[in-house]
Amino acid sequence: MAAIGNDRWRATFAIEVLRPHEYRLQACVDPLKTWQRDLQRRLEAGQDVHAELQVGADLLAAVAERASGEDAERLRSAARSVAVLNGATHGAKSAMDPDLAERASRYPDPARIATYDHVLPVTVDPPRAAFSTWYELFPRSAGTMPDVHGTLRDVVDRLDYVASLGFDVVYLTPIHPIGEAHRKGRNGVASAESGDPGSPWAIGSPEGGHTAIHPELGSLGDFHALVKRARELGLDVALDIAFQCSPDHPWVREHPEWFHHRPDGSIQYAENPPKTYEDIYPLDLETSEWRELWAALRDVFLYWIEQGVHTFRVDNPHTKPFAFWEWVIAEIRAADPTAIFLAEAFTRPRLMYELAMRGFSQSYTYFAWRNSKWELMGYFTELTRTEVGEFFRASLWPNTPDILAEYLQTGGRPAFVVRLLLAATLGANYGIYGPAFELVERTPREPGSEEYLDSEKYEVRCWDLDREGSLRGLITRVNEIRREHPALQQDRSLTFHGTDNDQLLCYSKATPGQEDVILCVVNVDPHNKQVGFVDLSLDAIGLDWGEPFVVHDLLTDARYSWQGLRNYVELDPSSVPAHIFHIMRSTTAEMPGARR
Repeated sequence: MAAIGNDRWRATFAIEVLRPHEYRLQACVDPLKTWQRDLQRRLEAGQDVHAELQVGADLLAAVAERASGEDAERLRSAARSVAVLNGATHGAKSAMDPDLAERASRYPDPARIATYDHVLPVTVDPPRAAFSTWYELFPRSAGTMPDVHGTLRDVVDRLDYVASLGFDVVYLTPIHPIGEAHRKGRNGVASAESGDPGSPWAIGSPEGGHTAIHPELGSLGDFHALVKRARELGLDVALDIAFQCSPDHPWVREHPEWFHHRPDGSIQYAENPPKTYEDIYPLDLETSEWRELWAALRDVFLYWIEQGVHTFRVDNPHTKPFAFWEWVIAEIRAADPTAIFLAEAFTRPRLMYELAMRGFSQSYTYFAWRNSKWELMGYFTELTRTEVGEFFRASLWPNTPDILAEYLQTGGRPAFVVRLLLAATLGANYGIYGPAFELVERTPREPGSEEYLDSEKYEVRCWDLDREGSLRGLITRVNEIRREHPALQQDRSLTFHGTDNDQLLCYSKATPGQEDVILCVVNVDPHNKQVGFVDLSLDAIGLDWGEPFVVHDLLTDARYSWQGLRNYVELDPSSVPAHIFHIMRSTTAEMPGARR
């Protein structure tokens, strides 16, 4: 441990193996270092140190008895030397040899050791848990013909498009058979009409449950082809794991004891008052038969791991016992240390944080509803600058199939650009629900709703990926910037800088040695041009007071010469509402074309 002041100490150790680790803390008094410190003070004061040298000789001899090999011989020799110095000031300095203290520290006195009672765990995730870019799609909408159910083979064809945008995770909504009983109709109406496909989250039919594939999507062989092609393109396939069942799921017939029952004996369907979901039965993970149920749910993960899937987005994990997640994630990681778990938990902060501490690699956040400068600063300070950052990895999603936020509905195309740039730069992990996002889909089902009109949750859509106004080019460039700049691949260095305009948000990220520094300025007002001055914390971006530097806008390729704390910006949402600056420690003379 190294002292960092005020009776605080710090130690580090490298983790080189992808498996859980544990550590404990021990501390002890180091009498030899204490003696060396006091001896130095006596020498500097010109005092006689004869007695103190004998104390040191005894300390060295005692440590030598506990030591072995070369260390023991070196310490015994030092003890003899110190004992015969007879207080000679010049000779006593040899007792201050740092090598003696370093060797002695290897053999502490057991009687002086205090051990912290708790064994502390370290969860070790693969690198993609810390830096990833997700693209969500509905496989049944991957076809190219209107009103024709897509297939897994259509998804294979879509993968080149996803990879070209710069994503590294393609997340598929549930691919399982869908129940017929109480099937929801288009736009979520209570009863379906003939041909309505139902919600993919109403899992299970006579064709199978959580380990089956919807017959209209294709076969297991088609799924293997999808995983293989994704891997060739550098994409991980993520599956949606929703532990709930339609009334037609085989488990309802085979294991009725796994479900909640009403007083009349009927199985309780899902509710979020006033909403009701008659097409979904929640599982009772606290049933008297919980051991069998938990094992069956674990086996769902293991099955898809066998099919080549190692990344899982888990639906509503906060509605299941924490003990279950702690157990099942440990079980899965023992079988597959590369597994990644994303929690879709839009719930109270403490529940979200508890899920992270129980093993989830990443979590959805409140990002979709944090829009103002002050909301964003407060929220992301909590996520990155407090103890929350030690265990909680945020995944930022500007939209999902369930969330079309008011900001996107009312802000038009500029709002989508703003939210994309914020998600991709504030967070090392972010994702979009596409193609709805890049095609700027923003019509709600009704005023005041966050549901999409003609939602893919209840019908098959056919998307024109080349539609005018697509954000495809911008998304591609943003993801390219993220790959090229390590500063954006972590969250702990996030630093907010001052601005004199409440519509301008300024923040930076930097690698540990500040070799790579990114500075972002975002106009959070999607309707109006905003101008103002940013007030930089120069230490955070590795610059000295008065040092001239160049900021290179990675979105537009423009370069500006800046100097000092205060610098002017203007951002028009009708063009580009943000700067993503790469800080370049160069003078304008070395950077032709740089503007002030």
